[in-house]
Formats: sequence, C-alpha cells, structure tokens
Amino acid sequence: MHRLGRTARCITFVALLTMAVYATSQVETIDANARGTSTQMGSMFHLKVRISQFSSPADRELLKAAFMKGGNKGLGDALSKMKSAGRIQTPDRVGYDLAYAVSIPTPTGRKIRFITNRRIAFRESFGNTQSKSFDLTAGEIEVNDQEKNKSGGVLYPATQIVINKDGELQFELRQNPWQLVNIIDWKSKG
Repeated sequence: MHRLGRTARCITFVALLTMAVYATSQVETIDANARGTSTQMGSMFHLKVRISQFSSPADRELLKAAFMKGGNKGLGDALSKMKSAGRIQTPDRVGYDLAYAVSIPTPTGRKIRFITNRRIAFRESFGNTQSKSFDLTAGEIEVNDQEKNKSGGVLYPATQIVINKDGELQFELRQNPWQLVNIIDWKSKG
C-alpha cells in the first residue's frame, strides 16, 4: 500500500511538471470561426492556432532565399525542414504543425502571419492533379487589443506563392479564402 501511494504521488508530480512545461511553452492560442466566401458561402468551422514560438528574422531570410532559388517548391521544401512554430487545428482533425509564424505590431495591436505545408489528400496525391502544386496553407490574423470586435483575419487553405508582374509576392489560390471572425486571443501573460 505504501508503494502504491508513492507511485501515485510520483505520477501526480510528473503530470504537474508536464503541465507546467506545456503551459510555459505556449506563447499564444487564438480561436476563430472561419466563414466561407464565394462558393463556400454559408459554411463555417472552428479554427485554433497555437503558437509555441515566433519565427526569427533568420527564418524569414532562409524562406526568402529558398523561394528565390526554387520558387514555390523551394519554399515548400524549406518549410518542411523548419522547426515547428506551433499548430493549426480544425474540427475532427488533430491538425498539423505551423512552420513559420510572425507577430507584426500595428497601431491597435498586432498581425500574426503564418504559413505551412498543406496536407495533400490521398486522392490528390494518387491522381495527377494540378491541386498538388497548391501545397501551402497560410493566413493572417489581425488582433485589435483596443476594440476586440474589430479583430479579424483570413485563411488561405490551398495556395502557392508566385511573383506577380510587378515583381511582388502574392498568393495564388486554389480554393477561396476563408474569412476569420470572432477572434479570441488567449495571449500568454508570461
């Protein structure tokens, strides 16, 4: 009986330690509703973005160089080798790692931009479909700390990055963007 009590205390201690490490590793969690646009009008789902660390300027330069050398494929390859910056989750799915996330200050709060490799569905990978080249998921969430109801954003579920005729980077979409509304920012107080 004494041994069981010590084991239970040890398990409790390890669980508490794990929760403490997990809590301190979370930088920010954002909940939002993704509302369909155009052909997805009327559709809605819950989205959760968990950021465990923001990417560095060196990460940005690495991605920029990879894109300049290899285009969208080079960018995708570089993203797949990056350490996770967090996770993105949708209903009924465990989600997947965010490869890159940055926070940009604004006069009313900040913009959080993220990008990662998109999971290619089996039927996409099995067939020779054009959608395989739209292998990125990206988004931007504007957090308004002064007027919470003015927070919003956009999710690009299937995209690739191209250089337009003016020489600027732009998203080319395979699917319509999703509008992010009802933003709740659970920013860490640490």
